[in-house]
Amino acid sequence: MTLASRLPPAAPSRPARTEIFSDLTEAEPYWRALERGHALMTAYQGFDVLARWQRHVGSAEGVTPMIVVSFDRHGAPLFLLPLGRRTITGVRVGEFLGGKHANFNMGLWWRNGLGIAPDDIKAALETCATHADALLLGCQPVTWNGVLNPMRPLESAPCASAGHSGTLQADFDALLRARTNSDTRKKMRKKERALAAKGAVRFERAETPEDVRRILSAFVAQKRARMQALGQPDVFGERAVQAYIGALAAEPTLDGPPPAELYALSIDGNIIATFGGLARDKRFYGMFVSIAMDEHLAMSPGEQLLVHVFKDLCARGFTTFDLGTGKARYKDVFCPDEEPLFDSFMPLSAAGQLYIAAARLKLAAKRFVKTSPTLWSVLATARRMQSKINAS
Repeated sequence: MTLASRLPPAAPSRPARTEIFSDLTEAEPYWRALERGHALMTAYQGFDVLARWQRHVGSAEGVTPMIVVSFDRHGAPLFLLPLGRRTITGVRVGEFLGGKHANFNMGLWWRNGLGIAPDDIKAALETCATHADALLLGCQPVTWNGVLNPMRPLESAPCASAGHSGTLQADFDALLRARTNSDTRKKMRKKERALAAKGAVRFERAETPEDVRRILSAFVAQKRARMQALGQPDVFGERAVQAYIGALAAEPTLDGPPPAELYALSIDGNIIATFGGLARDKRFYGMFVSIAMDEHLAMSPGEQLLVHVFKDLCARGFTTFDLGTGKARYKDVFCPDEEPLFDSFMPLSAAGQLYIAAARLKLAAKRFVKTSPTLWSVLATARRMQSKINAS
């Protein structure tokens, strides 16, 4: 009998035991069984995504896998939480694998086992006490595909930012008309004509490893310049992170193509905008976008690229498009639906109690600043000024 055939029956089951795996390959059979059984999950928690992240980024940052798997009495996996442990000021902290490069964090939940009681989930998490002092599980969607996240009833607080998504349909033109007014579409067409007047415009999706390298190289340079101008840290600046993105977009999975897709908009062969993300279950998860800080900036190359991506995804039958967390004007057109997120907290030792108390205060302050337009504007201005000072 294969593992996939031993997934739990239709009736909800209580966990009979929970195991913690510190090696992804040991957890892989249960992980893939849940994925192939259409577990409730996001693309960011796919095995092929997180195995690449741990190989390139997690290991370099001192993250040790701590994969929590709960089984029913027949030995079939009910749910899996892809966590990792790192030490912060002497405290062992458990978090979702993927770090800053996962817009959404979630477990893999066998769909017929979604009725598991919160106390049983809490008891499973408490088995991490021999591995960690605290669990800080951030950026979890309140609901996913219309289903309440089983982690939601546990101790939690709202995230500082929400996710942003939008539905897609086969008729791209009709969808664009529904999302925009005539003035907005007129401005889009004007910018398209202005860009076309500059040279030969080309939209492309990476198809070969060479395409991936070329688009990734342009992305890295553009993102670095953009973050410097804004006075913000570049989370894609590390070579390990760049290797991770390259592996996502170039390395095939056991079941098919690479998990990620890269797109580019170029003029006369010069890439002026890039976009990349994960494609899974007819949903596209935007991970990053970049634009060249040059004379084409006034023509909104990033927005023009996203229009092309939007149209391509509609033609390919995708049903949902998201642009991750954080507010931005361009997201209003492509992703008008807000997806609330929450953070979960669980101290597992005395040191963990102190860490969680401090973390809650820090996250509350961050949420306060981000939800105050005035304070957020002041912070953005201060960052830009500091960047200019550093550059001088």
